[in-house]
Amino acid sequence: MIPKVRKAVFPAAGLGTRFLPATKAMPKEMLPLVDKPLIQYGIEESIASGLNQIVIVTGRGKAAIEDHFDVSFELENLLEKRGKTEVLAQLRAISDMIDVAYVRQKEALGLGHAVLRAKELIGPEPFAVVLSDDVIKSEVPCLEQLIRVYQYFGTPVLALMEVPPDQAKFYGVVDAEPAEFNGAEGDGRLFRIRNLVEKPKPGDAPSNLAIVGRYILTPEIFGALEATQPGSGGEIQLTDGLKHLLQSRPIYGYRFEGKRYDAGDKLGFLKATVEFALDRQDLGAGFGDYLRSLKF
Repeated sequence: MIPKVRKAVFPAAGLGTRFLPATKAMPKEMLPLVDKPLIQYGIEESIASGLNQIVIVTGRGKAAIEDHFDVSFELENLLEKRGKTEVLAQLRAISDMIDVAYVRQKEALGLGHAVLRAKELIGPEPFAVVLSDDVIKSEVPCLEQLIRVYQYFGTPVLALMEVPPDQAKFYGVVDAEPAEFNGAEGDGRLFRIRNLVEKPKPGDAPSNLAIVGRYILTPEIFGALEATQPGSGGEIQLTDGLKHLLQSRPIYGYRFEGKRYDAGDKLGFLKATVEFALDRQDLGAGFGDYLRSLKF
């Protein structure tokens, strides 16, 4: 029987340099997309996908993340006294939504190193990895789409999306061949990965299929990461660990259905803010009227 995916790892020890000076004292994962921090979108996606345990890999200056998912007795008491029941219910839902554990990454030594720090809390189980920078809007949660593939094959599954050739240099890109799922090729979204290239030089990308911030991994990845040599800057990259793992077992990629926003980029963050606000029942109409009134 293929083990069930129950846990998700959220690497959150990065320095967030692309959003300085805002992230000098605030974790980038806590930047608000409308009125929720980025990391909460990923955790809500995890819950909607059937996961019930979260491991957040934090670093120095990340206490605000722990505070956000903890109980705030003083604030809750104040809201209760003032009769603000709706806001109080929202706050309690945040602290009650899921079991969260934390592990420290003392130095930001790469995504692979961050995942490796979660080894003891994950144990011998499959698990998801979610990058909060990547906010994905989809009818079926992206993680759930990947888990369906994992439950069929029992092997790691990476989220893929098509990118323009001039953008491939910003991603890990896969060399892959179409694969069958449930005995049929389906809609061509599933691929068996032959190789992975981290941030290829222009013209060297093996395809236009890039890896984005959702992974379903098996515990063998920890051994692969431990055997991976650090690259530039002494960092251990998850892509390199996956290349090592690929030598001993299959890895699949799934071109998910949905829209991904790169909220780790200023322009991407602004686009996400506008679109998420327009989708809100309480904000969309008024915000849309305001945007139409602007002169460009």
